[in-house]
Amino acid sequence: MARFILGRLVKAVFILLAILVFNFFLIHAAPGDPAAVMAGEAGAGDPTYLAELRERFGLDQPLYVQLWIYIKGAVQLDLGYSLRQQMPVAELIADRLPATLLLTGVAFVLSLVFGVIAGVAASARQGSWGDTIISTLALLFYATPLFWVALMAALVFSVWLEWLPGFGYQSIGAGYTGLAHAWDVTKHLILPASTLGLFFMAIYMRMTRASMLEVSRLDFVKTARAKGLKRRVIQRRHILRNALLPVITLAGLQAGQIFGGAILTETVFAWPGIGRLMFEAINQRDYNVILGVFYISAAMVLLFNLITDVVYVIIDPRIRLTG
Repeated sequence: MARFILGRLVKAVFILLAILVFNFFLIHAAPGDPAAVMAGEAGAGDPTYLAELRERFGLDQPLYVQLWIYIKGAVQLDLGYSLRQQMPVAELIADRLPATLLLTGVAFVLSLVFGVIAGVAASARQGSWGDTIISTLALLFYATPLFWVALMAALVFSVWLEWLPGFGYQSIGAGYTGLAHAWDVTKHLILPASTLGLFFMAIYMRMTRASMLEVSRLDFVKTARAKGLKRRVIQRRHILRNALLPVITLAGLQAGQIFGGAILTETVFAWPGIGRLMFEAINQRDYNVILGVFYISAAMVLLFNLITDVVYVIIDPRIRLTG
């Protein structure tokens, strides 16, 4: 296990380096000049001021020089300096990352748990009204655009019913501490986490249902039934345990995609995470912030994939990890 983890970490370093180089050239190939944007907002677009801005932030250097400087800094977790926020990118991301991890972590757990439960319930009642209702709701959640669900959730539960706060991370100026602060954050978290988790819950439900039905037709399950084991025991110990393997595979891949969904969710609900930070950086042509968010997101995806491989062995000891 230790050798496998070490090997994957070494590979992850080279993958991150390749992603860093690719994103660097991709971002700089996009139209727009951050110096021109800053000069325009400052009301001074003359060539002399533009040249000063480019020299101050190193934008006048050749592209390969900028890339080398950025790679050297990234190795030391120095992700550069934000042109617009006037502070190190690493500090910006460190301030926003906990909020994003909280949102995506809760959304991931909710979607996986309720998706598996719904999938098991649907497969146990194949062809019934319960199966039809669960499958229809899953298809509806899967097909509905995430931003529309977020807007409708904020409109209904925050504006019309006034049950939950619709925007922000916490109540501004409330000064809550301890359990009161935790409950305030929880109330602000319910809408964005639920909205983000609905799409992925539908995917896990459909995958669990299909996998459960497939495993239930295998010979070892028929043998367990012939031995007179209770249906609940067969469902839990024999079918579900084997049916979870493709679900775990999909969950490991989807865990990284939740960061992408967090951009829309954080923007709609004004959640102060790195998704909203990247959205603002794209509008402001803040290259270093965009690259920094890409860098951290790629590292998180690689970490999730490693955790998924380790969980494989826990779920099914027959699987052996190799380099």
